[in-house]
Amino acid sequence: MSRIPSSSSFTSLNSKQTTHQMWCKINSSNPVLCKFPTKKPKLGPKSITFSSSSNNKKQEFISSTAVTQVQVPESNAYNLKFKTLGGCKLGISRYPDFEYDAEGGIGTGSGTKVPDSELNDEISVSFDIKSLYIPPLTSATTKFLGLPLPPFLKIDIVPEFFQGSIDRESGKVDLEFMAKFWFSVGSIYRAPPLLVKTVLTSEESNGTIRSGRGKRLDKEGNCSLVGVATVDPIDDFLMNTFLGLPTECLANLNAVISFSNSS
Repeated sequence: MSRIPSSSSFTSLNSKQTTHQMWCKINSSNPVLCKFPTKKPKLGPKSITFSSSSNNKKQEFISSTAVTQVQVPESNAYNLKFKTLGGCKLGISRYPDFEYDAEGGIGTGSGTKVPDSELNDEISVSFDIKSLYIPPLTSATTKFLGLPLPPFLKIDIVPEFFQGSIDRESGKVDLEFMAKFWFSVGSIYRAPPLLVKTVLTSEESNGTIRSGRGKRLDKEGNCSLVGVATVDPIDDFLMNTFLGLPTECLANLNAVISFSNSS
């Protein structure tokens, strides 16, 4: 006698069939989420973006360089030129002044701005002695009592020291000057040099028997410098007696001093 399956057996069988069908459907469907693209992405836009960034950096660098150049401070170093002019005077002892045409004298020097100075534009200057030339006193350059010096008489001026300070704002000039003055009469006589040391100033210079007043530097560089000095005796009886050494001498020198920035 055959056995009839129970309802629970049918239920279990149907459940297995349903599970099997669902498993088949899931495995037979295409898994879209697991599919990867086969085409390679284009890198063109990235290259453009990189180039733009590079250009921006280049422009920023150029801009920064330009700003740096504008902000470079003015140089504090200067080149100087010195020229002597006509209309000068030289005097010694109680004799009348010599009329002296110093046109043609030249010299070069250097200067630096004085830091922490009370003056706004004070320059410390020093002239190159090797380049400094001051014309001699001769019959062509000098007159005494309205007459030229005798053609055989000559006084050479040999500078040994020339430096000091110039305030370009006020025009005040103070330059220490030292030179040897060589008297000669042709080839017959040549005296030992007279040593003259003074401060050539645009202000007032006073001695016991001599005095003078200069003029400050103007916008064109013109000035008048004066200085009184004591001249000591030398090893020459004739010169000591003739000039009355020791005594004072006076120099009144018209000049042009020009500045340029040092590179």
